[in-house]
Amino acid sequence: MGCAGEGRLSSYTYRHYPYRRPPELDGQTARRPVVIVGAGMAGPTLALLLAQRGIPTVVLDEDDTVSVGSRSICQAKHSLEVWDRFGVAQRMVDKGITWEQGEVYLRDKPIYRFSLQPEPEQKFPAFVNLQQYYVEEYLFERCLTEPLVDLRFRNKVVGVAPRDDGVAVEVETPEGGYKLEADWLVACDGVRSPVRHMLGMLYPGEVFHDQFLIADIRLLSELPRERRFWFYPPFHPTNSVLLHRQADDVLRVDFQLGRDADAEEEKKPENVDRRLRQMFGPDARWEHEWTSVYTFTCRMMERFVHGRVIFAGDAAHVVSPFGARGGNSAIADVDNLAWKLALVLAGAAPASLIDSYCSERRAASRENILNSTRSTDFITPKFAASRALRDAALALARDFPFARALINSGRLSVPTGHAGSALDTPDVDQDWRRGPAPGHAMVDAPVGGDGEGWLVDRVGSDFTLLTFADRNLAFEHLPQRVKGLCVSGDGLARQRYDARPGTSYLIRPDRYVAARWRRYDPVAVDAAVRRATGDG
Repeated sequence: MGCAGEGRLSSYTYRHYPYRRPPELDGQTARRPVVIVGAGMAGPTLALLLAQRGIPTVVLDEDDTVSVGSRSICQAKHSLEVWDRFGVAQRMVDKGITWEQGEVYLRDKPIYRFSLQPEPEQKFPAFVNLQQYYVEEYLFERCLTEPLVDLRFRNKVVGVAPRDDGVAVEVETPEGGYKLEADWLVACDGVRSPVRHMLGMLYPGEVFHDQFLIADIRLLSELPRERRFWFYPPFHPTNSVLLHRQADDVLRVDFQLGRDADAEEEKKPENVDRRLRQMFGPDARWEHEWTSVYTFTCRMMERFVHGRVIFAGDAAHVVSPFGARGGNSAIADVDNLAWKLALVLAGAAPASLIDSYCSERRAASRENILNSTRSTDFITPKFAASRALRDAALALARDFPFARALINSGRLSVPTGHAGSALDTPDVDQDWRRGPAPGHAMVDAPVGGDGEGWLVDRVGSDFTLLTFADRNLAFEHLPQRVKGLCVSGDGLARQRYDARPGTSYLIRPDRYVAARWRRYDPVAVDAAVRRATGDG
């Protein structure tokens, strides 16, 4: 039962992708619309989103394989909806573990269960547990079949020189160095972002010193499907433990160790096995996949856009791991950015539209950091009074619903809003009881007869005017870039959008609501589209 070392897992074989000689080494130079640095989850996703809009990209990664070890595992519904646009989401769902229930324990007794998807009947589940290396593998394979994505392995960025009208990039390869000229550079190169360091950008934030042990194991017996979180379990009585099931019958177990633990001692196989034996019992058998001890920080750049250099994902912001907000937030970043960058490159929007990426995603990052920090403070209370308050809420939660609302074992990732964005048209009608307001993500629902389709599949890749009517409408005078979509009849879609005959929603390309009205008005729609594209 020895612990796996870095770079090898018993359940996953790492493929090394081939290095290909860049044409620039042979004197073939051409200015590129977009260069993306980093091929984690965010970089390839951005490249594929831009390819859908006809924008070619070069993706540079200094490695030649997917992420090594145990990283992001909880892929949220809103990320799956993004990946579904270029055909890889269902593969992730099929490979991963779908879970919609969570259970919280105090010592050895469950105190309550909760649902992660309170509104059922949507195309994708709330979460699929799938290891990051599978996500990246599927994205890489899709990129390698896309003519507009030039994914270059073992191409290390060693210099970045911003200019007024673009960016010059220096790249090192096994065969020598070359230079690239780009209109825009997007840094998706992770929490240690070499691009950020090259440009001397600050990354302020808070460091948390509590330590956690990750033990990824293949448990050779019956496996739980739901997320489980223990406070003061008998097998680890002074702290907390989190358990998730992943693909390939792998379990992730997180043991809270405290700030004074000796990380090197805790990682020794005999000490990991001792903890697991106490947890699973004397008859359990397992194989080790990955073991590490980690601490974490919450950080955010002051600005995500610096001239023609844009930062996304962990390069721009990082949160604690509680709530699956890191990787999912990175996908939301590039989904927000892709359509704006495509419009600017096509000359259909001013360059200032990119500034709205910064303002909207900084607002989302602040919300993620706030929720993540609150989870951290509950799981690892810093003061005797806060621990006493936490323990009181835990003691009451089994019998009193109000106490359950106080328990925070990780508020799980949902699409963050950016209410008040300059791109949104405020409500004119004030009688909305529910439905996604401007600045919030659209909500999926079944549409058509006998559950034959999903609303999220009917929305276009550009702007969509979603109108509820008793019969199909012939949309007149819609702006050229807007697709008209009529939903007729009763059903969940009408309920979730608080719809009456004539109710209309303008949906942005990233599936966020830009405006809504109680009746279809082509003049108002045109004004809202111009505002949402930075021309308002």
